[in-house]
Amino acid sequence: MDSEKRQRYQTAMVSTCYPETSFLDYIVMPDGTEQSPGSDILTQLHSGKVFIVNSRRRNGLILFKRYHAEFAGPGAAVGGDYDRDCQNLLPIGNLQLLTLDSYDERQKAYLIRRQWIRLIKQITENPLPQQRVQKILDQFEQYFPPETVDKLPDIAFALLVGVLPQTVGIVRRLGSDEYTRFN
Repeated sequence: MDSEKRQRYQTAMVSTCYPETSFLDYIVMPDGTEQSPGSDILTQLHSGKVFIVNSRRRNGLILFKRYHAEFAGPGAAVGGDYDRDCQNLLPIGNLQLLTLDSYDERQKAYLIRRQWIRLIKQITENPLPQQRVQKILDQFEQYFPPETVDKLPDIAFALLVGVLPQTVGIVRRLGSDEYTRFN
């Protein structure tokens, strides 16, 4: 009897899942406006060509994949086969993508992309969601002006560090210590 109920429950869960639905057709910014990030840039990334985020500017890209997001900061490679599964993106700062001229430049850019991924991985290893949020916010505020970070939507940070967008909103409003006190 219990296994029959469990089977019925699992079937119901599967039937409500829509894997083909894109969860980020648009992004709701903190000020309530809807933004459909650069489709031209996304088209470039899907072309298979490899680009580099200009390392001489404070800029970057949040790349939204199916179930998570990745950050590609200055000097990082984007595009090629690596980002074909990118569903949407959010440019940060005054974004400039450059083409790569040599094999050595491409290798260096991939190494830098890997460093950005490792930084986010270190943040996500923290078991407390509110501390992950606070750490990613701190990292972004060290690199970008606070007004730029304030404009980024909660969902972007949530998908970067594996928390709910509501958690990001609470930590942004109350801070990590206040959030901990309420839980």
